[in-house]
Amino acid sequence: MERQHYLEVHYINRSGWLRAAVLGANDGILSTSSLVIGIAAATDLRNPIVLAALAGIVAGAFSMAAGEYVSVSSQSDIETADLKREEQELATMPDIELKELAKIYEGRGLAPELAMEVAQALTNHNALEAHAKDELGINEITQARPFQAAMASGASFIAGGLLPLLVAIFAPVKYMVVSEYVSAILFLAIAGMVAARAGGSSVIKGIVRVCFWGTVAMGAAALVGYLFGVQTG
Repeated sequence: MERQHYLEVHYINRSGWLRAAVLGANDGILSTSSLVIGIAAATDLRNPIVLAALAGIVAGAFSMAAGEYVSVSSQSDIETADLKREEQELATMPDIELKELAKIYEGRGLAPELAMEVAQALTNHNALEAHAKDELGINEITQARPFQAAMASGASFIAGGLLPLLVAIFAPVKYMVVSEYVSAILFLAIAGMVAARAGGSSVIKGIVRVCFWGTVAMGAAALVGYLFGVQTG
């Protein structure tokens, strides 16, 4: 009987863009909803509420994208510097680097002779790639990609922020705070579920975590709005 081949599903290859996208979407929902709730608690006029939401989305999207780009670029610079240093060491002291690689494989459970044989084979194939993966922990899956992370973060922030903006436009002003809170929790729960499924982690844990901290943030925003409110009604 022939064995059926199947493809294993792994999630680590999604870690770079998924982290930025989840962070952006959650922040877009939460920060925009919190901003709307804070303003709605302070005034009974729709225009300043909608304007605040729009301004929050624009500023937040650029801030998230820029912050993500700078952060991941710093990681990329470190990786590039380490790779250049490793390349130089391979050129000037290859024997020491070979022994170093073999020691890494010994630490993973290989016998010394086998570890040296594996190290030699991988060095002959691509010495820099072997050291990048096994010594530095850099590979094509986890390698920093600043532009991809920035785009994922900024675009997902806008997508997340549009949801509470629509609520701010159409929900009754009298019930704006409650409407924003309920809808934001619903949006956050959906985002948490999608992120958990995409990352292969616990859906319940993801939903509870994001909803709890979302409630804390929106509660704080509402408190500020009520304390410094300028109700006109």
